[in-house]
Amino acid sequence: MNLFETLSEMIDLRSFSNLWYWIALAVLWSTLSHRILGVPFDMVGRARKYGGQSAQDLEDLVRINVNRMTFVVNSAGVWLLGLACFVLSVLATLGFILHVEIAQAVFLLVFPLALVVLLNLVTADKILRKQAQGEDLYRAMTTCRFLIQLLGMICIFVTALWGMYQNLHIGPLGG
Repeated sequence: MNLFETLSEMIDLRSFSNLWYWIALAVLWSTLSHRILGVPFDMVGRARKYGGQSAQDLEDLVRINVNRMTFVVNSAGVWLLGLACFVLSVLATLGFILHVEIAQAVFLLVFPLALVVLLNLVTADKILRKQAQGEDLYRAMTTCRFLIQLLGMICIFVTALWGMYQNLHIGPLGG
């Protein structure tokens, strides 16, 4: 067996039948639901429970990340939106019109990321407008996390349904 055959077997482009794809999907959503606005969510619980320095640390970290996100949106937001739309359009076209399975799999990973970024930006804007602190900040972060987890459940369900359909439609040998 040569190197090319070995790599072909390890990097299977039939993504929905590949265990690594499903592990990556689980890790992606676990990470997304743990870091809200770039802040580990356990800091919210600690700030609620202990207050004091924990609450100040959370507020500082949220302020830094919200200001950073706002700066990026104000300076390059239109270009990033255009690039994201282009990439998503290419993936959707390749995947669902030209039936390239790897493009379908990547689209089903990346499109929800765009929605999570949008949720984070809306939450950041709300925090910035209200100058949220204390319980208002905790509530905004908790709501954002809940919505991300809800989105994650829906996206994992849709991805699993599509993956099962692809595996049953194409079959184990790819044709």
